[in-house]
Amino acid sequence: MNRQNIYILGIESSCDDTAASIICNGKILSNVIASQKIHEEYGGVVPELASRAHQQNIVPVVAQALAKANITKEQLHAIAFTRGPGLMGSLLVGTSFAKSLAYGLNIPLIDVNHMQAHILAHFIDEKGFNKPPFPFLAMTISGGHTQIVKVKHYFDMEVIGETIDDAVGEAFDKSGKILGLGYPAGPVIDKLAKLGNPKAFQFTKPKVDGLNFSFSGLKTAILYFIQKETKANPKFIEENLNDICASIQYTIIRILIDKLKLATKQTGIKHIAIGGGVSANSGIRQALKDGEQKYGWTTYVPKFEFTTDNAAMIAIVGYLKYLEGDFSEQNITASARLKI
Repeated sequence: MNRQNIYILGIESSCDDTAASIICNGKILSNVIASQKIHEEYGGVVPELASRAHQQNIVPVVAQALAKANITKEQLHAIAFTRGPGLMGSLLVGTSFAKSLAYGLNIPLIDVNHMQAHILAHFIDEKGFNKPPFPFLAMTISGGHTQIVKVKHYFDMEVIGETIDDAVGEAFDKSGKILGLGYPAGPVIDKLAKLGNPKAFQFTKPKVDGLNFSFSGLKTAILYFIQKETKANPKFIEENLNDICASIQYTIIRILIDKLKLATKQTGIKHIAIGGGVSANSGIRQALKDGEQKYGWTTYVPKFEFTTDNAAMIAIVGYLKYLEGDFSEQNITASARLKI
């Protein structure tokens, strides 16, 4: 076995995607994801169904990741897994599997914070993608989280702003539900927004002090607006769908960008990285790029496949922790509400 090549297996099972990835010295060799379609008919993730599906998927997904990387399990140097935050039943499947495999192979076990991993995905060696220099600001935006994090080093992070209620992903999905767009609604709103006028309808931005966010008030405002307009015109949604989606997306993006502007002003840091599933949104990506011209930012947007829940981001954290000799004990447990 070539000791110069460090192979890490990353396992991600925090929500409804079972994922496995092999990394070698910072480069991703494989990144396999098994998505669970069953939740679409329920309009959201059903925890019990998610954990059952993880149990079915985890062995074939890991086997496929090893096969695609063209290595055997005996060549692995360590196994990294998502400890939290996430759905407890889902996390337990990945945690138990990682612990068993590491024990069986007699190699180190490395626990990973899912939210840290979204940020550190920027340090995967990927051609054409620059790595942010320390210190930088990270905005993690997903179905369950909206945070602004001051990143001083790989494992020296401070949350300086976060949502006090709904996450930005929930704002997209709940707005989509009001409009009858199905689940998940974020990608559909993004697609329709490109065809509409972002200033067709105005929604009041919530007033929240400092760098914290709130999206529940916006969701309520959208609900009341739609109820009022459809009462006057039952075909209102149908006739104005693109404009409604564009206006909702524009409002959400303005909330995010305004908080980022305040964060750069307060910290003096102009390097901004985004991560999390909602960072796949084309409007948010464009607004960040525009910020480079308007506000003098340097922005870092990860490769599309590293934005949603994936195991490559778990593997890169595993690699960085391996280099530091930061290993976990076999008695470690999953934590649904793990903090950065």
